[in-house]
Amino acid sequence: MSDPAQDNLLETYQTFPAQFGSAVLATVSAEGLPQASYAPCIVDEARNVYVFVSGLSAHTRNLTAMSKASVLFIEDESKTQQIFARMRLSYDCTATLLERESEQWRAIAQQFEDRFGNIVEVMRGLADFRIFQLQPQSGNFVVGFGAAYKVDPEDLSKLIHRSQ
Repeated sequence: MSDPAQDNLLETYQTFPAQFGSAVLATVSAEGLPQASYAPCIVDEARNVYVFVSGLSAHTRNLTAMSKASVLFIEDESKTQQIFARMRLSYDCTATLLERESEQWRAIAQQFEDRFGNIVEVMRGLADFRIFQLQPQSGNFVVGFGAAYKVDPEDLSKLIHRSQ
């Protein structure tokens, strides 16, 4: 028999990223300097996060050099009841540059255009824009005080309650 509270928690976790059009990115340069930024994103069923970014940005240079990023989805401040316990999901990811004009690149670019409109058509024509796949390796999901979970690195669809 399933636990309704656990089922509700997993549904909240599963659907949380879908409410966002962008994610906060944390990257690090080849020199070890941290860089915080954001990028519009698409999330697939396997929880891969795709970002369509300019080659002129620091986070693109960092993703190219280091192939690592942390991605954060966080509840809007205006919607939270307690600023110290905003709902949030973070993933530690491996970054892979999609080959431009490959079948996967075109499919993801079309998803960006469908979601974000005609600006993406313009970006598709600019040679410096790139699409990275950010593949989660681990993560954390915080629902509130005393409700913090580790994303199971063996099965990203499962959560493990953090007792400390």
